[in-house]
Amino acid sequence: MIPFSILDLSPIAEGSNPSASFRNTLDLAQHGERWGYQRYWLAEHHGMPGIASAATAVVMAHVAGGTSTIRVGAGGIMLPNHAPLVIAEQFGTLEALFPGRIDLGLGRAPGSDQTTARALRRNLETDADAFPQDVLELQDYLSDNPRQRVMAVPGKGAKVPLWILGSSTFGAQLAAHLGLPFAFASHFAPQMMLQALSLYRANFQPSAQLSKPYVMLGFNVFAADTDEEAHFRATSMQQAFVNLRTGRPSQLPPPKAGYLESLGLPERAMLDSVLSCTAIGAAPTVSRQLQDFIARTGADELMITSQIYEHAQRLRSYEITAEVRQSLAREQAGL
Repeated sequence: MIPFSILDLSPIAEGSNPSASFRNTLDLAQHGERWGYQRYWLAEHHGMPGIASAATAVVMAHVAGGTSTIRVGAGGIMLPNHAPLVIAEQFGTLEALFPGRIDLGLGRAPGSDQTTARALRRNLETDADAFPQDVLELQDYLSDNPRQRVMAVPGKGAKVPLWILGSSTFGAQLAAHLGLPFAFASHFAPQMMLQALSLYRANFQPSAQLSKPYVMLGFNVFAADTDEEAHFRATSMQQAFVNLRTGRPSQLPPPKAGYLESLGLPERAMLDSVLSCTAIGAAPTVSRQLQDFIARTGADELMITSQIYEHAQRLRSYEITAEVRQSLAREQAGL
């Protein structure tokens, strides 16, 4: 059975604050480690009322320091927001602190609105277009023998695996060209998923890091002890998506009975589209939906995200998902 991993945005629930979010993030990572998840990734977003993981490398240090075996990574760092040297130093430091446990996923989106992106980058006209060159520069800083005169310390010689993140065919083509693993954001932008996967696999060129294509796909899971409860819990994420897409970004709201039925057709169609890579239900329902998705995509790994308002219910969703994976693994092994 393929590995499952965890994607966490350190959600800030209504009535809560970042301090509580970071405590919940570490608690989820510790549980995820015990439940057998492969890696724990955090994502860079800025100016978002409901997301606390803006300083991604700092939160990664918090998680890695409180765990012992699970891989901890960025899913991802939005490289156009940063000088590659700074990221090399940050992740070289993380690798020195937690050897063999750090991943670095790289994206080219701003992770914010255009005003916030301008405050971060200062120059929106060129930075995003320089993403492939920035990836190569970062690779060089982390290599054993950098070609550049400037040296990343820590950073030089750090064995930090790089990933390319994407929600379109651009990232797929770049990952294939560089021979890097590819993580696709199918959990919120599934429209080009199959086309991107086909391009990546068809054009992959082996590299020193990776000999054959490796695809990780984002997938939403809202698992509970009954299908009805799971659908109720999922309404927090559904509300947050509608708020975001209608220009009203919010903290993660509490679940709301009858929420989907209260929406108009445009909002309902939007949710059906952006959240099509989603499993909602009790363990048997989630198991069927996960198996169907893996069979359809040929994913090598799934990155599970579960934006649930109550921390205890979020833990339960990840626990059920881990139990489903273990059950499927036993079936595959004929046990």
